[in-house]
Order: sequence, then C-alpha cells, then structure tokens
Amino acid sequence: MKFTRMMFRLTVACLIVFAGAAILQDRFLYFPEKAAIEDVTSGGLRAWPTPEAFRGLVAEPAGSARATVIVFHGNAGHAGHRAFYAAALTRLGLRVILAEYPGYGPRDGAPGEASLVADAQQTIALAHRLYGAPLLLIGESLGAGVAAAAGSRERDEIAGLMLITPWDRLEHVAAYHYPWLPVKWLLRDRYDSVTHLASFGRPVLVVVAQRDSIVPARFGEALYNSLAEPRRLMVVNAAEHNDWIGRVDETWWREAIGFLLAPSH
Repeated sequence: MKFTRMMFRLTVACLIVFAGAAILQDRFLYFPEKAAIEDVTSGGLRAWPTPEAFRGLVAEPAGSARATVIVFHGNAGHAGHRAFYAAALTRLGLRVILAEYPGYGPRDGAPGEASLVADAQQTIALAHRLYGAPLLLIGESLGAGVAAAAGSRERDEIAGLMLITPWDRLEHVAAYHYPWLPVKWLLRDRYDSVTHLASFGRPVLVVVAQRDSIVPARFGEALYNSLAEPRRLMVVNAAEHNDWIGRVDETWWREAIGFLLAPSH
C-alpha cells in the first residue's frame, strides 16, 4: 500500500512537471523583444512595406537590385538586431528584407509556429508581388524552421533557400537539451524541416556552425542529408551558434549567393 501511494505521488508529480513544460514551452522557444518603429529604422533600414503596414525592414543596394532576399531571424530580439545581413548582402547588389515576426519589435500578435509560418507566407507573397523574381529566403536558427515551412508552401515564388544553424526536427534539439522529458509528446510547435522540404525542388544551402552548442551541427547535417539535389553544405569552422557571422567574409557570402542563383539549377 505504501509503495502504491508513493508511485501515485510520483506519477502526479511527473504529470505536473510535464504539463508545466507543455504550457511554458513558448517561453523556452521564443524570446521576443518589443521596440518602436523609430527605434529599429536606422543605418539605411526603413520600415517595410510602410510604417503603417510594418512587416519588417528593408535595405536597398547602391544600384538596381539583382535579386531580393528575405531574412527570417532567430528566436531572440527583433529584426533591427540583424542589420549585419543588410550590410553584407547589399554589397552584393541584393535588396534585403529583414522580416519581423508577430509579437516581435513593433508588431502585435503572439509567437507560435502557426502564426509565424502563415505570416512568413504573406511576407513572401508580398515581396514577390512588389519586386518579382528572383526571390531568396535566408533563415537562421528558428528562422530556418520558419523559412523551410513557409518556403515549401510558396515554392513557386522562391529561387533558393539558405538555412543557417538549422535543425532537422525541433524535437531532436529539444531532446538534446531536455533528455529527461518526453519532448516528442509535449511539443506543440514541431518545425519539421525534413518533412517540409521533402519535395522542395529548389537549391538549398545548409550552413552549420562547427562548435554549435545550442543547435549542434549534427542536426543541420541530418537536414542536409535528407534533401534532394541541388543542395550544398557549408561548415563555418570553429564557430558557435551566435558568433558565425564574425567568421565569414564577403567572399563567403558571394559563394553562398552564387550557389543559390546559379543558372545551372
């Protein structure tokens, strides 16, 4: 009887922990930072498409743009923190849109896979309508999951996809960090990039950070191995999850964009 009571209490305690993890998972996955429009529009970045209909920030190259790139950022901060993409890519003659998520920066809404992916689809459709082809997507970390899902649904508008520090399936990363939790059953947001890109049929460049401790490189490599051609894997040597940008140069960016826009594809 004593053993039965103990097991019952243990079961209840586990259920409470698991329920709490399921309820609070958004706080583990999303770290939005709010900011006013005037605080994110600086250094050549302007509200896109307009301040009233704000969906992100845009930077134009010095001359006419040879392509448009939409960047979906990681899970923390806001789009204004990713000006380094605009600095690197406008030098290559690319128009750069730093997409903002619902609930981040100046935008209303709540983060979640359904809302982020649906919103990203709208951003892709609007960019294609305004600027035409070619249109590239770049997704970093969480943004790689968003870009893979939204890009697969809007594949006719997409010329290529770059996924930086991505995972194959979110549950694998969650299990790596929380091996004592049955994450497969608890996760509400799945971000299953393997399934989303199974029949993508466009060039995909997977970029992994060699020493990534947040999304270990093996998860990005697993995603790469699941892809059909055309595909390419680039490893940023000695890089961690958040410092890879300081370990690549203009030649690296030129090679990466060249692969995605190569006419042979």
